[in-house]
Amino acid sequence: MPVLAATIRVLKTVPLIPPSFLGDLETAVMDHLWSAGPGDAGAVHRAIGRPRRITLNTVQSTLKRLHDKGLLARDKVSHAYIYAPLVSKEEFYLHILDQVVQGVMAGEADAMLTAFVDLTERAGGKQLERLERMIAERRKRSEERKP
Repeated sequence: MPVLAATIRVLKTVPLIPPSFLGDLETAVMDHLWSAGPGDAGAVHRAIGRPRRITLNTVQSTLKRLHDKGLLARDKVSHAYIYAPLVSKEEFYLHILDQVVQGVMAGEADAMLTAFVDLTERAGGKQLERLERMIAERRKRSEERKP
């Protein structure tokens, strides 16, 4: 898909949209495309629109909005556009978290880390253990990269 490759190169110049700017349907469409992979409006409608009793036209409009926001690439195949996410779900939420830290917390990483650990603790012991494993794995990778 040549358009996808070209669009991905441009991605770094397009600001991502915080999730508060994504509506419920936009979020559902992104989640679907992240899990199912590229698809046309018909496929997205079958997966998301029909169960919600939303028209195909509404799904098409949502896909176009997400494309206009810089979150989806689209490639014309025959008479339909095939849409694909420009970033992974993890990259998207990493960007959102960065915006929160830079914007709301004015770059105060310590406050963000404290809040994040508190939220993780509230999610339960298993989540804290998972966070500890993730930190240990990241430290190990960092050490392996050092000359």
